[in-house]
Amino acid sequence: MRIADVLKGKGSAVTTVAPGDPVTDVLRYIAEGNLGALPVVDAERLVGIVSERDVVRRLHEQGDALLNARVADVMTHDVVTCTPDDGVGDLARIMTDRRVRHLPVLVDGRLAGIVSIGDLVKARMDMLELEREQLESYIAQ
Repeated sequence: MRIADVLKGKGSAVTTVAPGDPVTDVLRYIAEGNLGALPVVDAERLVGIVSERDVVRRLHEQGDALLNARVADVMTHDVVTCTPDDGVGDLARIMTDRRVRHLPVLVDGRLAGIVSIGDLVKARMDMLELEREQLESYIAQ
């Protein structure tokens, strides 16, 4: 199964923020949308990602002064990304090894979606369920 298949099921809509946006916008989007991470986009190009972890770590370091910061001050600049053609199994391994929970999906350098480790686990479970059903059908014949 490929990431394109995962996006077909979950959709490609993504909430994004800009580097100059206030961190309070990130907090609002995370809380209201039950999101774990937001891609940071500048002039339609991915320039970073800001996650719950980023915010919590900076809050520990800076205290309530973080509420006056900009997204660029807290985001992760070195973003691990994927494409719609990447395989679910390969990306699950990359996410585990790199300790990331969200991967922006890029097509020709532009944001086309985002997948979470939960999306990949669900996709793998769906694949296993389909294989189980096919094996049962084959055995029953």
